[in-house]
Amino acid sequence: MTTLPRPHGFLIDAMGTLLEPAAPVAVTYAQTAAALGVTVSPEHIGAAFHAAYGAAPPMAFPDRSVKSLDQQEKEWWLACVGDAFQRASQPLEKTVLRKLTRQLFYHYASPEAWVVPEDVPRCLQRWHGDGLKLAVVSNFDSRLDFLLEALWLRHWFKAVLVSSRCGVAKPNPRLFHLALERLGLTPHEVWHLGDTAADLQGARAAGIRCILVQRTPSSPPTMAPGMMEA
Repeated sequence: MTTLPRPHGFLIDAMGTLLEPAAPVAVTYAQTAAALGVTVSPEHIGAAFHAAYGAAPPMAFPDRSVKSLDQQEKEWWLACVGDAFQRASQPLEKTVLRKLTRQLFYHYASPEAWVVPEDVPRCLQRWHGDGLKLAVVSNFDSRLDFLLEALWLRHWFKAVLVSSRCGVAKPNPRLFHLALERLGLTPHEVWHLGDTAADLQGARAAGIRCILVQRTPSSPPTMAPGMMEA
């Protein structure tokens, strides 16, 4: 078995790697919609949201000359939620769509909507103690800053880069290059930890080794032993 060379830092994905939803997204969407009088099953909205999210343009806003970042983020989610319910055969009237999107947006801005897998704090503490430089690289929005602070994770990271604010999203390698600049490291000195194809493709395009984090109900979660190189 080949021993991987020791990195000098880690670039770490956020959603699905550092944080996971406290409840299935499909259940939360269905319950929030039901409270507004919209009936949709978790199965239907779950598949529809996955398709809508995958079809949405990158959550990256390089030009903020007219609209604020907060406005652009909320409009992105409004379009994504609207598309999800359209795909679930439950098109929403504009007023209902805006109210539903607002409730979902602020729900997921709350730390109560997320859980930190039990291995994450242990790994971050060990890596930080070993002198590794750490940065978050995420295709998310500015809500992540507060979430990391509230969940007692922010202090481990030298930098937090979110696609909406940086104007570029994974798998574009530019987001990784920006993180490397913040850490003062080269591509060969870091590993990227993530859980999606965008993580894998973007890291490879940036010349960075990618380690896929795989958590399943049947096996203990881990960000250290048990990671799969890709």
